[in-house]
Amino acid sequence: MSRSPAARAPASAHRFIVLEGPIGVGKTSLAIKLAASLGAEQVLEQADQNPFLERFYRNPRAGALPAQLYFLFQRAQQLAALRQHDLFAPVRVADYLLEKDRLFARVTLDDEEFRLYEMVHQRLAVDVAAPDLVVYLQAPVDVLIERINRRGIRYEHYIERAYLEKLNAAYARFFHEYDAAPLLIVNAAAIDPLHNESDYEELLAAIKKMQRGRLYYNPLRHSAL
Repeated sequence: MSRSPAARAPASAHRFIVLEGPIGVGKTSLAIKLAASLGAEQVLEQADQNPFLERFYRNPRAGALPAQLYFLFQRAQQLAALRQHDLFAPVRVADYLLEKDRLFARVTLDDEEFRLYEMVHQRLAVDVAAPDLVVYLQAPVDVLIERINRRGIRYEHYIERAYLEKLNAAYARFFHEYDAAPLLIVNAAAIDPLHNESDYEELLAAIKKMQRGRLYYNPLRHSAL
């Protein structure tokens, strides 16, 4: 966790905002930018610290279980620490829900591995801080592949299209049922909030206004990516 370097007084009623979406959709970069705008603390995944991740991308069958268990422990520990400090909590912006861990596990693990994963997950019994807004960034697989290639992380070039397709479908199913917090569903293929300031300001305004239920944010104007 780290304080945003450009912190200023928050202009949003939300205390804990989570950005979610599949690999390559831009959630981490957007979370960092949003935290700067709101004077918020960043709660970010540390994927580059997972020693099994490259092995998984190279050989999914061999690397899935250790990579997934590492993420589970890492995410649970980080979010449990937030819960312990809730009384003194600043505004926070995160780039993941703990529930996403089980979503990935169901996609990557075979049935026997998933049963083992579930046993470990249940034993952890983590009491995590609940977000008061979730922003779900959607994009088709072609856009995800383009953005993954653009950011140039070496081991990500092993990611297969079929894996992204399964992941995208899993996210769609998950958020179709999701009702644990207000949900803003964003067509992230139609905007480029990281590089287009107008796109960012419009999305920021939508995030600040979001209060309850679910809302689809699908701007008519398309930005060049």
